[in-house]
Amino acid sequence: MIDFPILIISAGALLMISNIIRYGYFLHSTQDVISSGSKRDIIWKNGAFFLLLFFLFGYVFVGFFSDPDIMMASILFWGSVFVAIVITLMSNLLETAKERSIDIAEVLVGVIDARDSNLDGHSMYVQNLTMLFYKYLPPKYKNRINKVSLEYASLMHDVGKLGVPEAILNKPAKLSDEEWKVMRQHPEIGVKILKPLHTFDGIADWILYHHERIDGNGYYKLPGDKIPLASKIIAVSDTYSAITMRRSYKEPKTHEEAVEILKDVAGTQLDKELVDIFIGIPKSELIKCIPEKVRY
Repeated sequence: MIDFPILIISAGALLMISNIIRYGYFLHSTQDVISSGSKRDIIWKNGAFFLLLFFLFGYVFVGFFSDPDIMMASILFWGSVFVAIVITLMSNLLETAKERSIDIAEVLVGVIDARDSNLDGHSMYVQNLTMLFYKYLPPKYKNRINKVSLEYASLMHDVGKLGVPEAILNKPAKLSDEEWKVMRQHPEIGVKILKPLHTFDGIADWILYHHERIDGNGYYKLPGDKIPLASKIIAVSDTYSAITMRRSYKEPKTHEEAVEILKDVAGTQLDKELVDIFIGIPKSELIKCIPEKVRY
C-alpha cells in the first residue's frame, strides 16, 4: 500500500535539496561589486543557507521517525514550493538589478568619454573586449576573477580621466612631460571617485594598476608578479583598443598590425601568456566588440 504522506514528504525533501543547491548558486552570484553587500548582509545570507539545511533535516526526521498525516505532509511539501518561488524571485530580481546597473554605468561612462573626442566609445570597447577575453580564459584564470566585477572594472578603468583637464585630454599633439604627469594620475583619481561606493573596494586595485607593466616600468613601478590578474587582462584589452581606434593625431591600425604590436610588447609591457590567449581569439569576434559609435 502506498504511503501518501511519506511520498509527499519525500517529494518536498527532494525539492528542498534542489532549493539548497539553487540558493548556493545564488550566494555565489552575489560575490561581485554590485551584490556583495555589507558584512551584515553576508551573515543573513549564510544564516538563510543553514536554515534551509535545518529544514531539510526536518523533512528527513518527520519522514523517517514520526507518523505524519496527509495535512502535515502537505504543509511540508508546499513549504518547499514556497521556498522555490522565493529563490526564483530573488534570482530574477538580482539579475535585473545587475543589468540595469551596468546599463546606467555605461551611460555615465559614455558621458565621461565624450569629454575626449579621441576616447569617445573607448571604455565600452575595452569592456566588450574584456568580456570576450574572459570567455576564452582557461579555468585557472576564470576561477580567480568574478566576471561581473571584471566587467565593471573594465568599464570604469578610465573614469579617473574625469579629473584630467580637457586641454590635456583633447590635445592633438604629443603631451609634454608635465602634461603626462597629470595624465598618469587618472588611475588614482578614478579610485578616489569610486571610493564612496564601498562595494567597489574589491576592484579598486584592478583600476589603479591597469597601466602597470610586466617589466616593472609602469605608472607605479609595480613588479609583474604583484600586478592583479584583472589589471593584466584589462591592460591587454586597453592596448588593443588604443591601437585599433582612430585618434585625431593618428589613423587606426588593422587587426593584423595590432596583433604584431601585442606580440612585440608581450613579456615587457603585457603578460605574455595573456597576450597569446587574446591573439588566439577569432578576428571576427574582436571586430564585433567595436561600439557602433566608433565603427569606421
